[in-house]
Amino acid sequence: MAKQSTGGDRRTDRRTVLQVGAALAAAGPALLRGAQAEAQQRPQGDSHMTIIDSQIHAYAANTPERPWHNVPNWPAHVTGDEMVAAMDKLGIDGAIYISPFSMYQYDASYAVDVRRAHPDRFALVKPVNPDDPAVADVIAEWKNTPGTVGIRIIMTQEGKRGPDDPGFNRILRAAVEHDFPVNVLFWGNLDAGTALIDRHPDTRFIIDHMGILQPSVPPPQQQPWADLPKVVELAKRKNAVIKITGACTLSKEPYPFPDIWDPLARIFDAWGFDRCLWGTDWTRAFAVVNYEQAVEPFLRTDRLSASERAMLMGGATAKAYGWSPKRA
Repeated sequence: MAKQSTGGDRRTDRRTVLQVGAALAAAGPALLRGAQAEAQQRPQGDSHMTIIDSQIHAYAANTPERPWHNVPNWPAHVTGDEMVAAMDKLGIDGAIYISPFSMYQYDASYAVDVRRAHPDRFALVKPVNPDDPAVADVIAEWKNTPGTVGIRIIMTQEGKRGPDDPGFNRILRAAVEHDFPVNVLFWGNLDAGTALIDRHPDTRFIIDHMGILQPSVPPPQQQPWADLPKVVELAKRKNAVIKITGACTLSKEPYPFPDIWDPLARIFDAWGFDRCLWGTDWTRAFAVVNYEQAVEPFLRTDRLSASERAMLMGGATAKAYGWSPKRA
């Protein structure tokens, strides 16, 4: 393992990431450009590996024609075309496109437009509203929309919803009826999220971001992996799989973030690689790591065998969502 950096080195590295990120945001179509052509080469033995990013967010600029609900610290725009260009530079075959709640709330129309333009590269997940009494009808309509593979609910502490929330009950019943997995965000609220999973054993859950609260700006919390024992215990729930998304944002060391591998190994051991779905959570992670920095450590590490890497970076996601990209 690489030697841990000093605090000064770490601050310099994080500052550099932010500066590079700001430049990328201003660069428009040049967003997410890989730093080196060499970085696009895959490890020996993995040249035919299908890589699927289990969580990305694309969106148009904030305009009166398509206004944002909130303005997070993300790039000014990462359109569908820009996202595909970024994926191409790094050899990413496809992605699960989560309609960004921060910008568009429960409106996934932009995601549908992007997938229509790139039908072989994206599969779609949209957030659904537990306060909508007609949410079951919304889910039925979503199921009939081309390219859809799931729905998403948000169960953070800020939402103040318990495991017995009637809106969640409506959503999860409809998800079972329409054979949709349910992506669930409950970082910082793991006990409540675990109780929700236990209450609905017939629902297939896909846990966002390892269930671990992640920073939107550096540095990470003092103990970023404090909830790891709960995540390991959660693996006993066989109706759940887990996204290994945003992991690099939890590092306290510079790129390539060598300190993530010991805690990740505990998750891999508990869950099994066939239940672990690698992804970047780009662009939510923008202010902490760029797209290349979220991809390359997983391609380069010697902590994964070729078969483990193939399952983690594509196979498990294809299995969980019943979808694989098609590239010419």
